[in-house]
Amino acid sequence: MRTKLLHIIIIIVLLIKTTCYSSIIDPPTITADGNNIYCPQTYTKIAENVIISNDDESETSTDAVYIQIASGYVNGQDILKLNDDYIAAHPAITSFFNVTEGKLKIYSTAGTLVPYTEFIKAIEAVEFFNSSASPSGSRSFSISIGIGNLSYLPRNGHYYEYVPLYGVSWTRAKYEAGIRKYYGLQGYLATLTAADEAQLAGAQAPGAGWIGGSDAQTQDVWKWVTGPEAGTTFWIGKTNGYATAPYYYANWNSPNEPNNATNSNKPNGENYAHITAPAVGRLGTWNDLPDQGDPPNVINYHPRGYIVEYGGMPGDPVLKLSASTSLTIPQIISTTPASRCDNGSLTLKATASAGTISWYDAPAGGNLLATTDSFTTPFLSATTSFYAQVTDCESTRLKVTATINTIPTLNIPNTTVPLCGTGTSTLTASTDFGIINWYASSADTTILGSGEQFTSPVLTENTTYYAEAVNNGCSSGIRIPVNIVVYPKPEVTDETVILCKESETELNAGLTDMQYLWSTGDTSEQITVNTAGTYTVDITNPDNCTSRKTITVLERNIPEINYIDVNETTVVIYPKKEENYFEYAVDGINYQNSNVFFNVSSGLHTAYIREINFCGTAVKDFIVINVPKFFTPNNDSFNDRWEINGLHFYPGASVTIFDRYGKLIHILNSNNPSWDGTYHKKMLPAADYWYVLKIDDSGTEKRGHFSLKR
Repeated sequence: MRTKLLHIIIIIVLLIKTTCYSSIIDPPTITADGNNIYCPQTYTKIAENVIISNDDESETSTDAVYIQIASGYVNGQDILKLNDDYIAAHPAITSFFNVTEGKLKIYSTAGTLVPYTEFIKAIEAVEFFNSSASPSGSRSFSISIGIGNLSYLPRNGHYYEYVPLYGVSWTRAKYEAGIRKYYGLQGYLATLTAADEAQLAGAQAPGAGWIGGSDAQTQDVWKWVTGPEAGTTFWIGKTNGYATAPYYYANWNSPNEPNNATNSNKPNGENYAHITAPAVGRLGTWNDLPDQGDPPNVINYHPRGYIVEYGGMPGDPVLKLSASTSLTIPQIISTTPASRCDNGSLTLKATASAGTISWYDAPAGGNLLATTDSFTTPFLSATTSFYAQVTDCESTRLKVTATINTIPTLNIPNTTVPLCGTGTSTLTASTDFGIINWYASSADTTILGSGEQFTSPVLTENTTYYAEAVNNGCSSGIRIPVNIVVYPKPEVTDETVILCKESETELNAGLTDMQYLWSTGDTSEQITVNTAGTYTVDITNPDNCTSRKTITVLERNIPEINYIDVNETTVVIYPKKEENYFEYAVDGINYQNSNVFFNVSSGLHTAYIREINFCGTAVKDFIVINVPKFFTPNNDSFNDRWEINGLHFYPGASVTIFDRYGKLIHILNSNNPSWDGTYHKKMLPAADYWYVLKIDDSGTEKRGHFSLKR
């Protein structure tokens, strides 16, 4: 019963202290030292020389002390705890770390008040730990001894309190925040003007709630309407808006907020700023809501409380209810390795976010060589690695390399390279280290090519290129020139040579005083061949430049006449083997490609076939017998006799002439080759007469008729 009564008294005292503490007694003060280095994955105390002072001798204890990671908090990595030795020696004191708020509460296991002297020991036993192997940044800590579970931001000296009140409107929250006091500090709906403030009062707050921003006065012009920042614009526009002076900060739950959404529950839109529920967006971000918030069934957007900020108002007392310390997590933020050509010393550099740089000769342990940002190595003859670390944090140690580059040696087997005729040339070089660069001059900075081989563009005249070996910036020295000397090549023209069948022909290289190598293996200027085919000869001049000449040998058949077909005045000459390189003629006049001749006169003729390249000519005689169609025996000396020209070439030939009744009129032969149109010396009348022509006794006849005209 006495314990229960004591608890009631404590609660009443706390309520009195929270609302009007400064009007009763002077609040206590706390100071602490602590601005140390944190080495990764170590447990490091956050405070030393803690002093808690109080003017009222009756105020020598309190129920709890709160230590919060006020800035830089990384949820899931950072923790605060009492060290193990203190816990073992003080079983009556316990602690609880609130992961959401990043806050450690130290209090009595029995729920009783704890003397300040005991809390001092406990505060000095608090350790910080980060689980990451490579944490970064810094952490500030607030150590608060005031009544209530408030958060303290050392940067601005303000306190932040989350007040849970389900369904509270923004208007009511603004009013209630304005009447709250904390040890004489005037409360107001929080105005969050920087990232650390938004983190502490928002993301690390025990709940979501209203803050002091509104665009109710002018749509889409958001202002802080509470506290010392009242009337200050911080955002213009909706989701695509922008932060404004003087803070240039807002923490809307982008890309969706603020959106001034309207529906039947909020016909006038959304004009008041609210920290989002943990289930919505990023922790601590803001969205706009109507004054009453969304209905209760819209769980994540129905109000559950508000954030009160204390500090910065006119007439506020100066409190020292909280002390602040910090830990800096040192990092080597940059290193500068060094290199040189050939042996010697180098200067390595490193910079750190905090602390001093120490240099070692091993990645762990090893010998301390120097403590300085800029370290000059001993004389080195090979590439060597050194290690920089911050202060005593071996886990921050980084390798920094001092590189010794060997000066390369350039070897060029031929500094004069011949080039035969117009074309490209490939130059070669080698080096023991690095690469080879090729240049157009001894001072040109443009690299034409890199590598042990360089192929020039097409050259028509003598040209010089320059080679240099480079090993990580270390040059082999003066560039070595390589001269390309352009020599003329033998000028050759390919040929085609005709070889008459069953004969031989001579092939000639066409250039004198050269070296020759034929595809037959011969080395003379001329060779004799008797076979068709493709022959080549490599012709090399005194400058040792070679050109290849190609001679194509085409074999031609010698023409032979198989037979001659005479059909009245049309003659066809048939070769034994037809070739497209044969030409034909009658009587050796006007050779033509066709073997057909028209309107050949009667008489003895000679047929010719010749190969166009003069590989022989075939000759054969033939006779054309032309039977006249009519004659006019009127003694005018023109066409007075009917005669078949050429008949005299056929001694056994005969022609019998009949009238239309079949009466034999006359007989012609080689001795009597013509008829004068008489029968027994009497002139016959004009009429058609018939003939039968027999060339020999073979029985072959030619029949026809002709006209006698008078």
